[in-house]
Amino acid sequence: MSYVRPNIDAMAGYVPGEQPRPGTGIIKLNSNENPYPPSPQVIEVLRHFENELLRRYPDPFARNFCQAIADVLGVPADWIIVGNGSDDLLNLLVRACADDAARPIVYPTPTYVLYRTLAALQPATVVEVPYPDDFQFPLKDLVAAQGAITFIATPNSPSGHVVALSDLRDLAQQASGLVVVDEAYVDFAEGSALSLVQEFDNVVVLRTLSKGYGLAGLRLGFGIANPALLAELFKVKDSYNVDALAIALGTAAMRDQAYKNTCVDKIKSSRAALTKELRHLGFTALDSHGNFVLATPPQPNAEQLYLALKEQGILVRYFKQPRLDDKLRISVGTEEQNHALIAALVRLLPSLQP
Repeated sequence: MSYVRPNIDAMAGYVPGEQPRPGTGIIKLNSNENPYPPSPQVIEVLRHFENELLRRYPDPFARNFCQAIADVLGVPADWIIVGNGSDDLLNLLVRACADDAARPIVYPTPTYVLYRTLAALQPATVVEVPYPDDFQFPLKDLVAAQGAITFIATPNSPSGHVVALSDLRDLAQQASGLVVVDEAYVDFAEGSALSLVQEFDNVVVLRTLSKGYGLAGLRLGFGIANPALLAELFKVKDSYNVDALAIALGTAAMRDQAYKNTCVDKIKSSRAALTKELRHLGFTALDSHGNFVLATPPQPNAEQLYLALKEQGILVRYFKQPRLDDKLRISVGTEEQNHALIAALVRLLPSLQP
Protein backbone atom coordinates (compact mmCIF):
# COMPACT_ATOMS: atom_id res chain seq x y z
CA MET A 1 0.00 0.00 0.00
CA SER A 2 1.26 3.44 -0.90
CA TYR A 3 0.66 6.40 1.42
CA VAL A 4 1.58 9.07 -1.11
CA ARG A 5 -0.37 10.68 -3.95
CA PRO A 6 -0.52 8.59 -7.14
CA ASN A 7 1.62 11.06 -9.10
CA ILE A 8 4.38 10.83 -6.47
CA ASP A 9 4.20 7.04 -6.47
CA ALA A 10 4.53 6.97 -10.26
CA MET A 11 7.22 9.60 -10.79
CA ALA A 12 10.99 9.29 -10.89
CA GLY A 13 12.76 11.67 -8.55
CA TYR A 14 15.48 14.09 -9.60
CA VAL A 15 18.94 12.53 -9.32
CA PRO A 16 21.64 15.06 -8.38
CA GLY A 17 25.26 14.61 -9.34
CA GLU A 18 27.19 12.28 -7.06
CA GLN A 19 28.62 14.01 -3.97
CA PRO A 20 31.71 12.25 -2.58
CA ARG A 21 32.59 12.73 1.05
CA PRO A 22 35.04 15.56 1.79
CA GLY A 23 38.67 14.54 2.01
CA THR A 24 38.45 11.68 -0.47
CA GLY A 25 40.71 13.39 -3.02
CA ILE A 26 38.20 12.78 -5.81
CA ILE A 27 38.28 15.30 -8.68
CA LYS A 28 34.68 16.44 -8.89
CA LEU A 29 33.69 17.66 -12.35
CA ASN A 30 30.07 16.50 -12.38
CA SER A 31 27.88 19.20 -10.80
CA ASN A 32 29.07 22.44 -12.41
CA GLU A 33 30.34 23.82 -9.12
CA ASN A 34 32.82 26.68 -9.14
CA PRO A 35 36.31 25.24 -8.56
CA TYR A 36 37.42 28.34 -6.64
CA PRO A 37 36.53 29.33 -3.06
CA PRO A 38 34.04 32.10 -2.22
CA SER A 39 35.10 35.71 -1.86
CA PRO A 40 37.38 36.48 1.12
CA GLN A 41 34.72 39.00 2.13
CA VAL A 42 32.26 36.12 2.50
CA ILE A 43 34.69 34.24 4.74
CA GLU A 44 35.20 37.36 6.84
CA VAL A 45 31.44 37.78 7.38
CA LEU A 46 31.18 34.10 8.29
CA ARG A 47 34.00 34.41 10.80
CA HIS A 48 32.34 37.34 12.60
CA PHE A 49 28.68 36.38 12.15
CA GLU A 50 26.52 37.64 15.04
CA ASN A 51 25.24 34.62 16.96
CA GLU A 52 22.14 36.50 18.11
CA LEU A 53 20.89 36.45 14.52
CA LEU A 54 20.56 32.67 14.70
CA ARG A 55 18.09 32.95 17.59
CA ARG A 56 15.68 35.15 15.66
CA TYR A 57 13.76 34.50 12.47
CA PRO A 58 15.46 36.05 9.43
CA ASP A 59 14.12 38.88 7.30
CA PRO A 60 11.41 37.14 5.21
CA PHE A 61 12.24 39.35 2.23
CA ALA A 62 16.07 39.31 2.58
CA ARG A 63 16.12 43.06 2.06
CA ASN A 64 19.87 43.57 2.62
CA PHE A 65 20.60 40.98 -0.05
CA CYS A 66 18.00 42.51 -2.38
CA GLN A 67 19.60 45.92 -2.00
CA ALA A 68 23.02 44.51 -2.87
CA ILE A 69 21.55 42.90 -5.99
CA ALA A 70 19.80 46.14 -6.90
CA ASP A 71 23.02 48.11 -6.57
CA VAL A 72 24.98 45.65 -8.74
CA LEU A 73 22.38 44.98 -11.45
CA GLY A 74 20.71 48.38 -11.57
CA VAL A 75 17.20 47.12 -10.89
CA PRO A 76 14.79 48.31 -8.18
CA ALA A 77 15.04 46.31 -4.96
CA ASP A 78 11.28 45.69 -4.93
CA TRP A 79 11.59 43.82 -8.24
CA ILE A 80 13.56 41.02 -6.53
CA ILE A 81 12.48 37.80 -4.80
CA VAL A 82 14.98 35.59 -2.97
CA GLY A 83 14.96 31.81 -2.70
CA ASN A 84 16.75 28.89 -1.11
CA GLY A 85 18.64 28.42 -4.34
CA SER A 86 17.02 29.24 -7.67
CA ASP A 87 15.49 25.73 -7.53
CA ASP A 88 13.29 27.02 -4.69
CA LEU A 89 12.00 29.74 -7.01
CA LEU A 90 11.40 27.26 -9.83
CA ASN A 91 9.30 25.21 -7.43
CA LEU A 92 7.44 28.31 -6.27
CA LEU A 93 6.57 29.29 -9.84
CA VAL A 94 5.27 25.83 -10.68
CA ARG A 95 3.15 25.72 -7.52
CA ALA A 96 1.70 29.15 -8.25
CA CYS A 97 1.01 28.89 -11.96
CA ALA A 98 0.74 25.38 -13.43
CA ASP A 99 -1.57 22.39 -13.13
CA ASP A 100 -3.62 20.55 -15.74
CA ALA A 101 -3.61 20.55 -19.54
CA ALA A 102 -5.07 24.07 -19.59
CA ARG A 103 -2.02 25.38 -17.67
CA PRO A 104 0.95 23.30 -18.85
CA ILE A 105 4.67 23.68 -18.27
CA VAL A 106 6.60 24.06 -21.52
CA TYR A 107 10.33 23.95 -22.23
CA PRO A 108 12.73 22.95 -25.00
CA THR A 109 14.78 19.79 -24.51
CA PRO A 110 17.37 18.64 -23.66
CA THR A 111 17.60 21.00 -20.69
CA TYR A 112 17.57 21.05 -16.89
CA VAL A 113 15.67 17.90 -15.92
CA LEU A 114 14.36 19.41 -12.67
CA TYR A 115 11.67 21.19 -14.72
CA ARG A 116 10.13 17.80 -15.45
CA THR A 117 10.44 16.68 -11.84
CA LEU A 118 8.73 19.80 -10.48
CA ALA A 119 5.90 19.34 -12.96
CA ALA A 120 5.40 15.75 -11.80
CA LEU A 121 5.31 16.91 -8.17
CA GLN A 122 2.53 19.43 -8.81
CA PRO A 123 1.27 17.51 -10.84
CA ALA A 124 1.18 19.60 -13.99
CA THR A 125 0.96 18.79 -17.66
CA VAL A 126 4.29 19.03 -19.50
CA VAL A 127 4.98 19.86 -23.14
CA GLU A 128 8.58 19.16 -24.12
CA VAL A 129 9.66 20.76 -27.39
CA PRO A 130 12.80 19.15 -28.83
CA TYR A 131 15.70 21.35 -29.81
CA PRO A 132 16.97 20.52 -33.31
CA ASP A 133 20.49 19.15 -33.52
CA ASP A 134 21.89 22.63 -34.15
CA PHE A 135 19.99 24.02 -31.11
CA GLN A 136 18.15 26.67 -33.11
CA PHE A 137 15.42 28.12 -30.96
CA PRO A 138 12.03 26.39 -31.63
CA LEU A 139 9.99 29.56 -31.14
CA LYS A 140 6.92 28.56 -33.13
CA ASP A 141 6.43 25.26 -31.30
CA LEU A 142 7.02 26.82 -27.88
CA VAL A 143 4.40 29.49 -28.52
CA ALA A 144 1.94 26.94 -29.90
CA ALA A 145 2.19 24.89 -26.69
CA GLN A 146 0.52 27.77 -24.76
CA GLY A 147 2.33 27.22 -21.50
CA ALA A 148 1.27 28.71 -18.22
CA ILE A 149 5.06 28.76 -17.77
CA THR A 150 7.69 28.42 -20.47
CA PHE A 151 11.10 27.68 -18.98
CA ILE A 152 14.14 28.70 -21.01
CA ALA A 153 17.58 27.96 -19.59
CA THR A 154 20.22 30.20 -21.15
CA PRO A 155 23.03 29.32 -21.12
CA ASN A 156 21.40 25.93 -21.37
CA SER A 157 22.58 22.85 -19.53
CA PRO A 158 23.80 20.42 -20.68
CA SER A 159 24.40 21.88 -24.14
CA GLY A 160 26.01 25.17 -23.06
CA HIS A 161 24.40 27.18 -25.85
CA VAL A 162 22.74 30.57 -25.37
CA VAL A 163 19.37 31.74 -26.66
CA ALA A 164 19.52 35.05 -28.50
CA LEU A 165 17.89 38.02 -26.79
CA SER A 166 15.81 38.65 -29.92
CA ASP A 167 14.37 35.11 -29.68
CA LEU A 168 13.51 35.60 -26.03
CA ARG A 169 11.85 38.91 -26.84
CA ASP A 170 9.76 37.26 -29.56
CA LEU A 171 8.75 34.54 -27.12
CA ALA A 172 7.75 37.07 -24.45
CA GLN A 173 5.64 38.98 -27.00
CA GLN A 174 3.82 35.88 -28.22
CA ALA A 175 3.59 33.64 -25.15
CA SER A 176 0.24 33.28 -23.42
CA GLY A 177 1.81 32.78 -19.96
CA LEU A 178 5.00 33.45 -18.05
CA VAL A 179 8.41 33.22 -19.69
CA VAL A 180 10.95 32.20 -17.04
CA VAL A 181 14.53 32.74 -18.18
CA ASP A 182 16.81 30.56 -16.06
CA GLU A 183 20.20 32.30 -16.04
CA ALA A 184 22.02 30.03 -13.60
CA TYR A 185 25.15 30.16 -15.80
CA VAL A 186 24.90 33.76 -16.98
CA ASP A 187 28.14 34.81 -15.26
CA PHE A 188 30.09 32.71 -17.78
CA ALA A 189 28.28 34.10 -20.83
CA GLU A 190 28.02 37.38 -22.69
CA GLY A 191 24.71 39.19 -22.36
CA SER A 192 21.54 38.59 -20.38
CA ALA A 193 17.76 38.76 -20.66
CA LEU A 194 17.54 41.14 -17.71
CA SER A 195 16.36 44.04 -19.88
CA LEU A 196 13.23 42.09 -20.82
CA VAL A 197 11.93 42.16 -17.25
CA GLN A 198 11.04 45.84 -17.44
CA GLU A 199 9.88 45.50 -21.04
CA PHE A 200 7.38 42.67 -20.38
CA ASP A 201 5.32 41.94 -17.28
CA ASN A 202 5.31 38.20 -18.07
CA VAL A 203 9.10 37.72 -17.91
CA VAL A 204 10.95 36.38 -14.86
CA VAL A 205 14.75 36.13 -14.79
CA LEU A 206 16.28 33.69 -12.30
CA ARG A 207 19.86 33.73 -11.02
CA THR A 208 21.89 31.77 -8.48
CA LEU A 209 25.02 32.23 -6.38
CA SER A 210 25.90 28.55 -6.82
CA LYS A 211 27.94 28.92 -10.00
CA GLY A 212 29.68 32.25 -10.53
CA TYR A 213 30.02 33.05 -6.83
CA GLY A 214 31.24 29.64 -5.62
CA LEU A 215 28.41 29.25 -3.09
CA ALA A 216 26.59 26.08 -4.15
CA GLY A 217 26.63 24.87 -0.55
CA LEU A 218 24.89 28.02 0.67
CA ARG A 219 21.71 27.52 -1.41
CA LEU A 220 20.85 31.06 -2.40
CA GLY A 221 19.25 32.41 -5.56
CA PHE A 222 17.00 35.22 -6.67
CA GLY A 223 14.43 36.18 -9.26
CA ILE A 224 13.69 39.50 -10.92
CA ALA A 225 10.20 40.36 -12.15
CA ASN A 226 7.46 42.98 -12.10
CA PRO A 227 6.37 43.72 -8.49
CA ALA A 228 2.74 42.92 -9.33
CA LEU A 229 3.78 39.39 -10.26
CA LEU A 230 6.05 39.09 -7.24
CA ALA A 231 3.13 40.01 -4.99
CA GLU A 232 1.35 36.87 -6.21
CA LEU A 233 4.46 34.71 -5.76
CA PHE A 234 4.99 35.97 -2.20
CA LYS A 235 1.64 34.35 -1.34
CA VAL A 236 3.17 30.97 -2.17
CA LYS A 237 6.67 31.51 -0.75
CA ASP A 238 7.53 29.90 2.59
CA SER A 239 7.51 32.53 5.32
CA TYR A 240 11.25 32.32 6.03
CA ASN A 241 12.65 30.48 3.04
CA VAL A 242 16.19 31.93 3.31
CA ASP A 243 18.16 31.82 6.55
CA ALA A 244 20.00 34.71 8.21
CA LEU A 245 23.45 33.30 7.50
CA ALA A 246 22.71 32.92 3.79
CA ILE A 247 21.43 36.50 3.60
CA ALA A 248 24.59 37.88 5.22
CA LEU A 249 27.02 35.79 3.18
CA GLY A 250 25.13 36.33 -0.07
CA THR A 251 25.18 40.08 0.48
CA ALA A 252 28.95 40.02 0.96
CA ALA A 253 29.43 37.90 -2.16
CA MET A 254 27.25 40.15 -4.29
CA ARG A 255 29.18 43.23 -3.20
CA ASP A 256 32.53 41.70 -4.17
CA GLN A 257 32.07 41.70 -7.94
CA ALA A 258 35.81 42.11 -8.55
CA TYR A 259 36.59 38.75 -6.95
CA LYS A 260 33.73 37.00 -8.72
CA ASN A 261 34.81 38.39 -12.07
CA THR A 262 38.42 37.29 -11.52
CA CYS A 263 37.26 33.71 -10.87
CA VAL A 264 34.90 33.78 -13.83
CA ASP A 265 37.68 34.97 -16.14
CA LYS A 266 39.87 32.06 -15.03
CA ILE A 267 37.04 29.60 -15.66
CA LYS A 268 36.39 31.01 -19.14
CA SER A 269 40.07 30.67 -20.01
CA SER A 270 40.15 27.10 -18.67
CA ARG A 271 36.93 26.28 -20.56
CA ALA A 272 38.54 27.29 -23.85
CA ALA A 273 41.66 25.26 -23.11
CA LEU A 274 39.65 22.20 -22.02
CA THR A 275 37.47 22.34 -25.13
CA LYS A 276 40.57 22.51 -27.32
CA GLU A 277 42.18 19.54 -25.54
CA LEU A 278 39.03 17.43 -25.81
CA ARG A 279 38.75 18.12 -29.52
CA HIS A 280 42.42 17.22 -29.94
CA LEU A 281 41.59 13.81 -28.40
CA GLY A 282 38.82 13.29 -30.95
CA PHE A 283 35.83 14.42 -28.90
CA THR A 284 33.08 16.47 -30.49
CA ALA A 285 32.72 19.34 -28.03
CA LEU A 286 30.11 22.04 -28.38
CA ASP A 287 31.09 25.65 -27.81
CA SER A 288 29.90 26.37 -24.27
CA HIS A 289 28.80 29.55 -22.53
CA GLY A 290 28.56 27.84 -19.13
CA ASN A 291 31.19 26.49 -16.75
CA PHE A 292 31.04 23.06 -18.38
CA VAL A 293 31.52 21.36 -21.72
CA LEU A 294 29.22 18.80 -23.37
CA ALA A 295 31.46 16.38 -25.23
CA THR A 296 30.88 13.27 -27.35
CA PRO A 297 33.73 10.71 -27.16
CA PRO A 298 35.38 9.60 -30.41
CA GLN A 299 33.93 6.11 -29.87
CA PRO A 300 30.32 5.36 -28.79
CA ASN A 301 31.34 4.47 -25.25
CA ALA A 302 30.32 7.44 -23.10
CA GLU A 303 28.94 5.37 -20.22
CA GLN A 304 31.97 3.09 -20.21
CA LEU A 305 34.27 6.11 -20.20
CA TYR A 306 32.30 7.73 -17.37
CA LEU A 307 32.71 4.58 -15.25
CA ALA A 308 36.41 4.26 -16.09
CA LEU A 309 37.04 7.87 -15.08
CA LYS A 310 35.17 7.25 -11.84
CA GLU A 311 37.51 4.35 -11.08
CA GLN A 312 40.38 6.79 -11.63
CA GLY A 313 38.87 9.15 -9.04
CA ILE A 314 37.41 11.64 -11.52
CA LEU A 315 33.67 12.32 -11.58
CA VAL A 316 31.95 13.69 -14.70
CA ARG A 317 28.22 13.66 -15.49
CA TYR A 318 26.60 10.98 -17.62
CA PHE A 319 22.92 11.20 -18.55
CA LYS A 320 21.34 7.87 -19.47
CA GLN A 321 18.62 9.35 -21.62
CA PRO A 322 17.93 9.79 -25.34
CA ARG A 323 20.11 12.34 -27.19
CA LEU A 324 22.53 12.52 -24.25
CA ASP A 325 23.54 8.91 -23.61
CA ASP A 326 26.47 9.19 -26.04
CA LYS A 327 27.87 12.29 -24.31
CA LEU A 328 29.59 13.45 -21.13
CA ARG A 329 29.06 16.78 -19.41
CA ILE A 330 32.33 17.91 -17.89
CA SER A 331 32.50 20.78 -15.40
CA VAL A 332 35.45 23.13 -15.81
CA GLY A 333 37.84 22.64 -12.91
CA THR A 334 41.08 24.27 -11.92
CA GLU A 335 43.94 24.00 -14.38
CA GLU A 336 45.38 21.14 -12.32
CA GLN A 337 42.06 19.28 -12.29
CA ASN A 338 41.58 19.75 -16.03
CA HIS A 339 45.12 18.50 -16.72
CA ALA A 340 44.43 15.42 -14.58
CA LEU A 341 41.25 14.74 -16.55
CA ILE A 342 43.00 15.02 -19.91
CA ALA A 343 45.85 12.78 -18.73
CA ALA A 344 43.31 10.16 -17.60
CA LEU A 345 41.54 10.33 -20.96
CA VAL A 346 44.83 9.87 -22.80
CA ARG A 347 45.39 6.69 -20.79
CA LEU A 348 41.86 5.37 -21.05
CA LEU A 349 40.72 6.08 -24.62
CA PRO A 350 42.99 3.54 -26.37
CA SER A 351 42.02 0.74 -23.98
CA LEU A 352 38.23 1.13 -23.99
CA GLN A 353 36.14 -0.65 -26.57
CA PRO A 354 32.63 0.57 -27.45
